[in-house]
Amino acid sequence: MPGSADMARWRDLRRLTRGYRRWIALAAGLSLLGSALALAQPLLAGRAIDAAAGGRVPWPVLGALAGLFTAQASALALARWVQAYTGETMTRDLRRQVTAHMLRVRLSVFDHVRTGDVIARACGDTTIVKTLVAQSLGTGIAGVAGLVATVLLLGWLDRWLLILVVLLFGVAIGSLLVVVGRLRVASRAAQAAEGTLAADLERALGGVRTVRACRAEPVEAARIDRSAGRAYLSNLRMAGLVALSGPTNDLAVSGAFLAVLMVGSGRVAAGETSLGRLVAFTLAMTYLSAPVYEIFQAVSAIQQGSGALHRINEVLALPVERDQPVAVVPMQRRPAPVLEFRDVWFGYHPDRPVLRGIRFTVPDHGLIALVGPSGAGKSTVFALAERFYEPDSGSVLLHGRDVRFVPYARHRAAVGLVEQDCPLLAGTLRENLLYGAGPSVTEHELHRVLTMTGLNAVVAALPAGLDTSVGERGRQLSGGQRQRVAIARCLLARPRLILLDEPTAHLDPDGERALAVALREVAAVCALVVIAHRFSTVHAADRVLVIDDGVVTAAGTHDELIDSDPYYRRLAADPLRPGAA
Repeated sequence: MPGSADMARWRDLRRLTRGYRRWIALAAGLSLLGSALALAQPLLAGRAIDAAAGGRVPWPVLGALAGLFTAQASALALARWVQAYTGETMTRDLRRQVTAHMLRVRLSVFDHVRTGDVIARACGDTTIVKTLVAQSLGTGIAGVAGLVATVLLLGWLDRWLLILVVLLFGVAIGSLLVVVGRLRVASRAAQAAEGTLAADLERALGGVRTVRACRAEPVEAARIDRSAGRAYLSNLRMAGLVALSGPTNDLAVSGAFLAVLMVGSGRVAAGETSLGRLVAFTLAMTYLSAPVYEIFQAVSAIQQGSGALHRINEVLALPVERDQPVAVVPMQRRPAPVLEFRDVWFGYHPDRPVLRGIRFTVPDHGLIALVGPSGAGKSTVFALAERFYEPDSGSVLLHGRDVRFVPYARHRAAVGLVEQDCPLLAGTLRENLLYGAGPSVTEHELHRVLTMTGLNAVVAALPAGLDTSVGERGRQLSGGQRQRVAIARCLLARPRLILLDEPTAHLDPDGERALAVALREVAAVCALVVIAHRFSTVHAADRVLVIDDGVVTAAGTHDELIDSDPYYRRLAADPLRPGAA
């Protein structure tokens, strides 16, 4: 129903302006003061003209007019500054709200959301909403009050000329309402097109090396060109609708001005009014276009802003990670394992499970290796252990407690993750190493971890040492160096359990041997679970879990599995097989 949609928009608008209404009211008050000062000028001008016609120079009236001009300019300038301050403050707060929300959105949502479109909503759409609040609400309120005051003044000066003006302006206002009705739809289409363009650009630049390696620049350029073309047409359609309002308003003002002069001149000649009164009416009528235009601008901005606000509200409605009430867990008679999967079922799509009743435990110390073919569910085990996703059924336990009742921050402080692609953030090497570790890390501890991961030589070779910039996504470092940095970052956070996804994937033989030593040192003080594809890691493991088709099919040491499990024996015998250990 259109009515319910309009009510929803007004509810969103009221919610948006909560906390800023005093500033909006101040801007409206200053605009009203400027309008009142402007409306007083025609009265004084008419009196000055009548006085001049009698042969007198009205110096006090002229001085009062100069004072009114100065006061009006000051009030309107201050109103614009208040509008700008309100808009910028609201935009900053709204962007904080959107980004804080997005950083807590469930990761399963990001499987279906384009990051570039979200960025467009956080940046571009909030700017449109700023225009709505800063430049339209206050002036719109002032425009309505100014319109009423101007009409009353015109009626007091000459009600017959007012009727003529109302008829001419009525046609213009009717035309503007038709434009405004179409503008909302065009605005939402334009904002959606801008979001698609940002998403396509983010896709191409985020994978620019892959794009160039595959010689796909023309493909991506064509995709972006199509998105830019759609945004161009959508924005052009909206600009055309906005452009229609200006000439309509101008024609109404010009037509009314000529009609008033012609009819008013006849009334002056017939002695029905004075020349000064006609001049005052004509001047006041010119002020009529300003509030009409302000009202149209406000309604137009509301139509455009409602589309942007709708897109922002869609982001704010995305489900986020929320801590459950902490459950009371009975005391355990014996130490619980650091991590336990109990009959866990999970699928990224409900009808296609990836894990099928998987069961295993991880003791407080030692190294466990997960092996199995690609697609067996190893990385999904890590995703559930880190609570990026929640099981469809079954339980994941941390120290004997169901992780659903453990706060996310506490859980992830206990479970560290080193991802396979080892992403680094733009900034210095030191910032990346200490990311998430907190300020309590000492220089001694930092250098100890650098030595453990073989990064001392890397730091020594960098131009600014630890304060060297690693570049966008760490591209100033090699793959192996990024992997060591990711491992060191995880170690500095001092978790109870560390998950390493193929930690030797980018390492040379020397780095691999150094890492094997480091892993044994770490395994002596905490638990390690490693997705392994190299025998050096599997040999060093205290226990190996074979995962196939979402189930742990075998468990034991490497030597035990070679003797007892035919599947593991085949994996070990064929190093070229995908996912072979």
